This record gives sequence, structure tokens and C-alpha cells, in this order.
Amino acid sequence: MESIKQWLSRLLSNPEALALMGTLLVGLLVIIWVGDVLSPVLASLVIAYLLEGMVAKFESLGVDRKWAVIGSFGLFMALLAYMVFGLIPLLSIQTVQLAQQLPHMLNQGVDLFMALPEKYPQFITAEQVQVIFAQVSSEVVKFGQGLLSLSAASVLNIVALIIYLLLVPMMVFFFLMDKALITDWFSSFLPTKRRLTAEVWMNVNQQIANYVRGKAWEILIVWVACFIAFSVLGLKYAVLLSFLAGLSVLVPYVGATVVTIPVLLVAYVQWNWGNEFLYLTTVYLIIQALDGYVLVPLLFSEVVNLHPVAIIVAILFFGGIWGFWGVFFAIPLATLVQAVMVAWPTRHDMNAIDPTT
Repeated sequence: MESIKQWLSRLLSNPEALALMGTLLVGLLVIIWVGDVLSPVLASLVIAYLLEGMVAKFESLGVDRKWAVIGSFGLFMALLAYMVFGLIPLLSIQTVQLAQQLPHMLNQGVDLFMALPEKYPQFITAEQVQVIFAQVSSEVVKFGQGLLSLSAASVLNIVALIIYLLLVPMMVFFFLMDKALITDWFSSFLPTKRRLTAEVWMNVNQQIANYVRGKAWEILIVWVACFIAFSVLGLKYAVLLSFLAGLSVLVPYVGATVVTIPVLLVAYVQWNWGNEFLYLTTVYLIIQALDGYVLVPLLFSEVVNLHPVAIIVAILFFGGIWGFWGVFFAIPLATLVQAVMVAWPTRHDMNAIDPTT
């Protein structure tokens, strides 16, 4: 207890540590209490933060900030329009088609696995196969119904979607254009002595910017490579499956494994054990290997290395708290935790500024 009291005494006597702790607590409480209500604002902040890198690039070329913001925002709106009117409808169509084909895929899988007891009776029996597929079939039916109900729910929420599509771009533009005013206003609420907070922010800002930039390129490269491979080989649902393969890189070690299952399942239903299935499997595994052993080291050479165990723990922890978005931002949040731990004043640092020691 005495050691805890001494640590609290040193912590409370360090205004910079208190400022950092207070900033983190306020941010966490805002997300927990009003995160759902302020979700458009939070989404706009994230998008504006991502676009700031493009604005800074334009400014480094001598472009005035106003025109740099207009140019970056215009490119963002063009990409958003393509996704809303081009990509998302196509993905929705292929998702519904795939959900409708799930019973047929399941039947083919049943025929395949029902033959296992005849070939390998010492490992599995016909009763075990029937029990397994009774459970799997019920889950697949629920999954297909969930996809269809999701499409229906999206129609019911079309008004909310339109409102978001109007509000978020508007806030993104003003966050970019009035960045200096907003940051000055926010800084006015922070203590004057905030060296520790500034140090953590600089470290996190650099690492997250490198991470986001690298992930954006990784998603695009894997998506395009898979789409070209699937289209050339004639795989059905090439747009949907390549899109999922690209997004799978957001969840290291887990995403690629999960997405491999539907890719190989669709390929098997389409071609069985033919040469096309072998070609597609080989090409897909080569793309995944090149991504893991070539692309990732090239893109993330400047990012602080996190141990694989730390990444998996971050995915489980933040995903359990905030669901999909927790998984999406697991690595940036883990980077924030690491930056705080690195910059946090040690006992020696606190003793150096504590006149009573």
C-alpha cells in the first residue's frame, strides 16, 4: 500500500501526467457515453484526419491550403460517389445472389463429406457427419436469412443513410478548412504545461498516419490483384470475394483465414476438384504469401512493430468492447497504448521533478 501511495503522490504532483490522463479519460468517456449519438462527428473526424495527409502533400507542392482542401475534398467526394452509386449496389447484388446459393453449396458439401465415412471409416462415421451438417446447415440458413434481412433493413434505414451522406461530407469539409481554429479552440481547454500530451500525440500521429497510409495501399493492391486473378480464372462473385479479400488485411492473422473459406467454397461448388480449382487456390495462396512476406514489410517499415500476441489481444479486447469498429481500429488503439506507455514518466522522471524526494 505504501508504494501505491507514493506512486499516486508523485503522479498527482506531475501536472503533465495529470493532463495526459485527463485527456485520455475525457476522450474515452465521450466515446462510451455519447459515441452513438456523435457517430457522424466521429466518422467525420476520422475521414478529415485521413484526408489531412493529402492536403499536406498538396501544400508541400506550393498549393494554398484553401485549394488543397478543395482538391482533396473533391477527390474524396468522387470516391464516395463511386462507392455509393457503383460499388455498393454491385456488392449488394452479389451478396444476395451468394446468400441464395448457400443451400445449393451446402448440399454439395454434404455430398462431399458423406463420402468420407466410406473412404475413412476409422476416422469418422456417418452418424457424426449427419450431426455436424445438421448444425452447420442451421447456422448457414441463419446466416443467409441475416444477409437478406440486412438488405431489407438497409432499405428501411435509407432516410438515415441519406442524412449521414449529407452531414458527414459537410463536416469533413469544415474540419479540414477550419483545422487551425478548431485545434486552437480545443487546446484552450488543456493545461498550459502539456509536454507529455504533445509528445504522445506526435508519436501516435506519426505511427497512425504511416499505418493508415500503408493499410490503404495494402487493401487496394490485394483487392485489385485478387479481382484480376478471379476474373481471369472466371470465378463467380469476383467483385464481392476480391473486395472481402482486400478488407481482410485489416484484421491480421485472422481476416485472411476467414475469407479463404468462402473463396475456396465458391471455387469448389463451381469447379469441384478440377484444374481450375487448383489454379485458383494456388494463385490465391501466392497472393496471400506475397502480401505477408513482401508487401507488408515494404509498406510498414516505418511503423512501430507490435508483437503478434499484442495485435491479437488488441483485436479481441477492442473488438469485444466496440464490435466491428473496435476490430477496425484495434491496431491504431494498440499504438496509442504503446505510445502512452513509452512516454509515461517513470519513477526516476517523477523523482527528478518532485522537490520532496
